[in-house]
Amino acid sequence: QVQLVESGGGLVQPGGSLRLSCAASGTIFSINAMGWYRQAPGKQRELVAEITSSGRINYADSVKGRFTISRDNDKNTAFLQMASLKPEDTAVYYCDADVRSSGYSSSYYKYWGQGTQVTVAS
Repeated sequence: QVQLVESGGGLVQPGGSLRLSCAASGTIFSINAMGWYRQAPGKQRELVAEITSSGRINYADSVKGRFTISRDNDKNTAFLQMASLKPEDTAVYYCDADVRSSGYSSSYYKYWGQGTQVTVAS
């Protein structure tokens, strides 16, 4: 089994910054993409940013220039540095990872964290 644990959420004023972390643990042979999604009340979950094991990155247009995704492959951890936060960034942020658990299988499975609340308000 694989577990993803997010941390770093909280309450921040508009214009402020937060850094989210997502640590993967368990039976892990390799991880391909890791990503951050968010879901605001009454809205669908949306992709915020994703990063592959080779470092290829994709951002949602709404966060380009404000958010930075990174990862530490040795520690199976992904980060989301969020700056210039806006009230519309308020949401539960989820981490996901495409994990290969065995060297005998080439299959990757997607796992999700439990989410961490980010609230941007004055």
